[in-house]
Amino acid sequence: MTSTEPDLVEGDRVELTVGAPAHGGHCVARLGDEHGRVVFVRHALPGERVTAEITELHKGFLRADAVAIHEASPDRVEPPCPFAHPGGCGGCDLQHASGEAQRRWKKSVVEEQLRRLAKLEWDVRVEELPNGLLGWRSRVRYAVDAADRPGLLKHRSHEVVAIDRCRIAHPAIQELDVLKLEWPGTDAVAAVATTGGDVAVLSRPSSGGGLLPPDDPAEGAALGNNGQVHVSGPDEVSEVAAGRRWQLPPDGFWQVHPAAAETLAAAVVELLQPTEGESTWDLYGGAGLFAGAVTEHTHGRTTVVESSRSGVVAARRNLADLPSAEVVEARVEAALARRRVTGPVDLVVLDPPRTGAGAKVVRSVVAATPRAVAYVACDPASLARDINTFRELGWRLTQLRAFDLFPMTQHIECVALLEPDPALVQPEPGQGDAAA
Repeated sequence: MTSTEPDLVEGDRVELTVGAPAHGGHCVARLGDEHGRVVFVRHALPGERVTAEITELHKGFLRADAVAIHEASPDRVEPPCPFAHPGGCGGCDLQHASGEAQRRWKKSVVEEQLRRLAKLEWDVRVEELPNGLLGWRSRVRYAVDAADRPGLLKHRSHEVVAIDRCRIAHPAIQELDVLKLEWPGTDAVAAVATTGGDVAVLSRPSSGGGLLPPDDPAEGAALGNNGQVHVSGPDEVSEVAAGRRWQLPPDGFWQVHPAAAETLAAAVVELLQPTEGESTWDLYGGAGLFAGAVTEHTHGRTTVVESSRSGVVAARRNLADLPSAEVVEARVEAALARRRVTGPVDLVVLDPPRTGAGAKVVRSVVAATPRAVAYVACDPASLARDINTFRELGWRLTQLRAFDLFPMTQHIECVALLEPDPALVQPEPGQGDAAA
């Protein structure tokens, strides 16, 4: 804190001019001059002059909500949800921005992460998915408060906000009576609506395993594995994508936008350009989506690695008609380190969780000498860090597509193509002499 900054406490209000968006759903501002303390401001847009209420104090930075807008951005719109405001539901970060502005925001964040963490200048275009900004979320988890009422959590809080309906939820989920009921003895309720036409509701009893994780649309609507109760709908749901029907449990991982699985599978195939006979690894393979899509073109040996037992069961069932497909139940790091899967391999698909693949996995993948890697990422910072590891190992980013799979939120999905850098590939012994 500079000598000119006041001593602040939570609830204090300060006037700020808001700067660029940053990873995490907020914009960056500074108290006082350019050397002042950093303030991460939610509910604001770049260039706006706002009054912000301090919500958290940390060493070196503050968090705040914009509670009054004095000079509004031309990109500002009225949020369609009455619960999307400071102190309200924390599920949507960007309802106050137009759709075009949301995509520009995400473009800026991905470019900044690539610049800062991967040392790359890259012009990113964020592609829009069909059917607009609302009604897309096919997996929603509601928390239950002490009065047994379901709702959604405040931002960075375990406080439950009671709502009438979630505007970004799939229409079939909005039609359920989940929010009209009381749920005694329950921590959370999850609702699922699939592209195959199934609707299911699950609950987690209060003894189901401690605090709920943050509600993250990029990670689905997980309830945790302890004591889950099937409330209604089928025990197994179906999804349709990549020319196949996929079967999985209602709580199994699947992309939450109805068009996402088809879009991502098509992007992976387009970038990898698989050919007849090539071998493939699908790491963090889930129910087998990318393995199925790629193997339709290669008809070659395919290995899926997945750590979730339910994902393994689903993948083995979904890929049973592909005799060359093997599903390995293991953590990816362990499978590679213990040689449960071994190279060489032609193609690799990486679809890690939010934390990314990590340096150990990247090094193991490079050591297997594939000709190309398609990296599917829901976190641009983790992607950029892993791209930098590839770069240090003599690989390069050759293509990148970004998709707005999570409208109204700060989340974005990217598919990156990584290939060995020809400038860094050493010739085989004797090749140089022969060329001469």
